[in-house]
Amino acid sequence: MSSEHMQIGEVGARTELALRTIRHYEATGLVAPSACSQGGFRLYTREDVARLKAIRRMQPLDFSLEQMRDLLAVTDRLDSDEDLSAYERQSLLRRVREYEQHAVWQVEKLRGQLAEAEEFAQTLRKRLNRDHDRDRDRNRSRDRDRDRATTA
Repeated sequence: MSSEHMQIGEVGARTELALRTIRHYEATGLVAPSACSQGGFRLYTREDVARLKAIRRMQPLDFSLEQMRDLLAVTDRLDSDEDLSAYERQSLLRRVREYEQHAVWQVEKLRGQLAEAEEFAQTLRKRLNRDHDRDRDRNRSRDRDRDRATTA
């Protein structure tokens, strides 16, 4: 096996994706192993890992599998060595812009959700601090009462 090829376990570690998820992406046509070992193991390249990382980044942005597939096909076409007409290149770039707008909108939505989550965590933190302060005050009061009882 070449040092440039990786088995699925290493790819999973590098992409932080479960092996089952990688296999699902293979089954849906989002990614394909670049090679197969003599023993039948799937082998991946750095480019495959980069593609899987791109897919992973699309997940929280609520891209559907169909949108992921389309965007990857568009970027593959733009990155190919094939000559594209000016019209075709502009058409592909327009689609990328649409996906970029979708991503920006989703990021804003996630920022709002994050702000709400942070606010909730702060509310819990304040609650814990308030109860901690209350317990501390009770303990101090109890200690004072005990000290008074022992000196009386």
